[in-house]
Amino acid sequence: MDGKSISPMLVIALALSAAIAVWGIADPQGLGRIAASAVATQFNSRGWFIMLEVSGLLFIVLYLALSRFGDIRLGPDTAEPEFSTSAWIAMLFAAGMGVGLLFYGAAEPLTHYEVLRQYNSDAEAASYAMFVTYLNWGFHAWAIYGIVGLVIAYFAYRRNRTLLLSAPITDTLGEAGWTKALGWVFDLLSIVAIAVGLAGSMAMGVFQIQTGLAGLLGIQSPSVLTLPVFAALCIAFIIPLRRDLGDGMARLSNAAMLIAVGMMVYLLVLGPTSYLMDGIVSGFGRYLFGVLPAGFSTAEFFDDLLVDWFHGWTLNYMIWWLAWSPFVGIFIARISRGRTIREFLIGVVVTPTLFSVLWFGVFGGLGFFDALRQDGALSAVNAENLDATTFALLERFPLDGITRTATILAAFLFVVTSVVSAGFTLAMIGSGGDDNPSRRIRTVWGIILGALGLAMILVGDIALVRSIIALSAITFVFIVPILVVCLLKSLNREDQS
Repeated sequence: MDGKSISPMLVIALALSAAIAVWGIADPQGLGRIAASAVATQFNSRGWFIMLEVSGLLFIVLYLALSRFGDIRLGPDTAEPEFSTSAWIAMLFAAGMGVGLLFYGAAEPLTHYEVLRQYNSDAEAASYAMFVTYLNWGFHAWAIYGIVGLVIAYFAYRRNRTLLLSAPITDTLGEAGWTKALGWVFDLLSIVAIAVGLAGSMAMGVFQIQTGLAGLLGIQSPSVLTLPVFAALCIAFIIPLRRDLGDGMARLSNAAMLIAVGMMVYLLVLGPTSYLMDGIVSGFGRYLFGVLPAGFSTAEFFDDLLVDWFHGWTLNYMIWWLAWSPFVGIFIARISRGRTIREFLIGVVVTPTLFSVLWFGVFGGLGFFDALRQDGALSAVNAENLDATTFALLERFPLDGITRTATILAAFLFVVTSVVSAGFTLAMIGSGGDDNPSRRIRTVWGIILGALGLAMILVGDIALVRSIIALSAITFVFIVPILVVCLLKSLNREDQS
């Protein structure tokens, strides 16, 4: 590593991330249990605060988009967007979704359905399950991304600061010793959250890819493919981290998104189209008119089964989005210079939410069609192995060999492009905002991310992996409100000047 790029933050961040990786590899179940226990304690005591915060962020999005501040540009008043609106929106899709959509498309709605049918009729349970899925992946998730991305973009391009979480602190509160220290801590915590969150998604991708490959190759035990799949992913992301590929990664990410969209349209056309569209239209209507009050739900008076379900899914998702918010926020900020705040928030929050509604409406709707109108075999597969649900669904359609192969390819590409982007982002933050961090530092981060991914894979339980991610990002519950205060304070100053 060149001396210019080495900093105390880089050394500490690498050491912390490596320590978590070593712990996870040496004692994966121990790490998972401790994380699950700590997160359960936090959720039991602060679940109300998490839901209050993410709902507050959604209201702030509405306020900024509709207020006079919506006309402010992310850059000088004469700045123009670097990318066309269509290209910008396409990149937004790939930024915060990726492999999670492929993994949970049918699996999550069916999981919620099996819990909720214990309290409701099957039809009502399906309706509520889709609503909860939209809640977990919709406006609240993208409001978190949108606000963090807006804070980063505003201070980077309007206030001429760096693309770091420390920039709002020092710009708004001054260059005092304590503000620099606080900003330094924010940057360090963002590195850990990005690294662990990305590793969790890597593990999820490996689980799905190995299950899909095992089905295609007729292998009874998918676990025999774990190490080969993991090794192939590592080779695939280390190579581009060693090179300056420019738009190459964006093209691969867009290719993965095109595969996913093509598959969604294919299933919609060949499936029970009217049934699916009925579900999408009515489900979106229920979500649109129920999303604001639902954002304040805390499962307060229900039994332990529902409380655990709420904590394990909705609360965990909100923390997961917070964990990814520095990474996605920096990416969104970098492609949004020249946009107005109103354009930015509508594009970032509304458009991906509408896509999520369509995606889960198709995949989840097919799951419900099987559960309510057919033999319920998908629910049985889902109860046994979430990794296999998407592939079991695809087997019911023509050309399933092609669609399953396409799913595997899309998952592989999503994981590779996410790791490469995260490696660049982590190197940039650790190097004090350097837009072109050294190749060696990027490679080291690639190795660390691979080790963290291996640790998550060895944990072997998606629920425990989600707990580890949640623990790494729990501090962002307190960091994000501070960033929002800095943004509002700076906007008011600008308005008064």
